[in-house]
Amino acid sequence: MKFQRIILTALFCLAFVGGFAQVKVYKGNSSYTSDVICNLKDNKVYKGNSLYLSDVLCRIDDNKVYKGNSSYSSDILFTIRDGKVYRGSSSYSSDVVFTIRDGKLYKGNSTYTSDIFANKKGLKVYKNTSSYTSDVDFTLSDNVTIEQFVAIWYAVKYCW
Repeated sequence: MKFQRIILTALFCLAFVGGFAQVKVYKGNSSYTSDVICNLKDNKVYKGNSLYLSDVLCRIDDNKVYKGNSSYSSDILFTIRDGKVYRGSSSYSSDVVFTIRDGKLYKGNSTYTSDIFANKKGLKVYKNTSSYTSDVDFTLSDNVTIEQFVAIWYAVKYCW
């Protein structure tokens, strides 16, 4: 009986801190299972609804996004620092792919309104500066960190 209580307590704690949390990413404004593009579980982004290691598109470790399930420095796709998303493991301003600030994604190192190519409001990611339902690019089932968002963005834009 005591052992069962310990196990139940451990499972509750894991669930509470996100040990079982899974974030699904849906096409457009959808929330249908058939429209799942990818999903995030344990800092790995998988194809569709899969949780097979062979279907890992990218993984997050610290402030870096790696290709597939790799942990090699040569497989770093992006490094995220202070809202800037750098190509590979770079930290040079010339290697900023995009900047994230206040839910808006800007081209390169810019923060000009004319350089916004997407924006996130709640769990929805819209094209450009739009907030129209018809312009929802994809929908998340839950909130994510900036590093997780970048990994999901990569999966949606480059792997789907």
